[in-house]
Amino acid sequence: MPRFITFLTDFGLRDDFVGTCHGVMKRIAPDVEIIDITHGLEPGRVLQGALVLANALPYMPVGVHLAVVDPGVGGSRRALALRDADGRLYVGPDNGLLVPAAERLGGIAEAYELANPAYALESVSRTFHGRDLFSPAAAHLALGVEPSELGPPLDPDALARLDLPEPEVGSNRIRATVLYVDRFGNVALNLTREHLEQADIVPGKQVELEAGGERYFAVAARTFADARSGDLILYEDAYRNVALAVNRGDAGAVLRVRPGQELRIRLDAP
Repeated sequence: MPRFITFLTDFGLRDDFVGTCHGVMKRIAPDVEIIDITHGLEPGRVLQGALVLANALPYMPVGVHLAVVDPGVGGSRRALALRDADGRLYVGPDNGLLVPAAERLGGIAEAYELANPAYALESVSRTFHGRDLFSPAAAHLALGVEPSELGPPLDPDALARLDLPEPEVGSNRIRATVLYVDRFGNVALNLTREHLEQADIVPGKQVELEAGGERYFAVAARTFADARSGDLILYEDAYRNVALAVNRGDAGAVLRVRPGQELRIRLDAP
């Protein structure tokens, strides 16, 4: 049976970090197939990484899911191996990164701290746990090592969790948060189709946006084809998040927004 490791980080591709981690995993598990989800996350953006991981894993084969967005490396945060109710295994830091994906895919059934030196490199640096601790653990799990061999059990309820921002939907205004901006400039918000329906935003309706003290107009649309080139649209993206886009353009650049920034949608726009 093929064995898979999916791999997600904020390492980028300019340096050798991703390739070195691949090498470590392949030396331990030469036949494992590594699927790179992305290494282009903004550095240190744990929430962005958690959301991308949760969106992507339903489309991945069941296997070991290695994720490293770790601004607390070398500090007091723990290193984890998790198993969800469907049998997927997760490796990464205890900073909330792994939890949304695991909870979306059946819930956390088991959690362990990576503490057994037999499943790490001989020398573990203070600043590159992706290479020295997480990659070896992922490779050994892909070979069939039980997560319980990697270290002591942890209470899943004691794991670090992220504060996922909740929108505020009022009678004439929605207060939303930018979750991430993809490479095409599409801006994902912490909204769903249900929030739009609650606010009576239907395709074709124009709304006013407020971001960074500036105001813009957008039209609710089903697809990019519903808008003219250059129009700002509000739509449901492929992962069922509500997002903003500019048809044949870059909404992130137009709105000048970043993850975590508040954005308001006025519902009584003319």
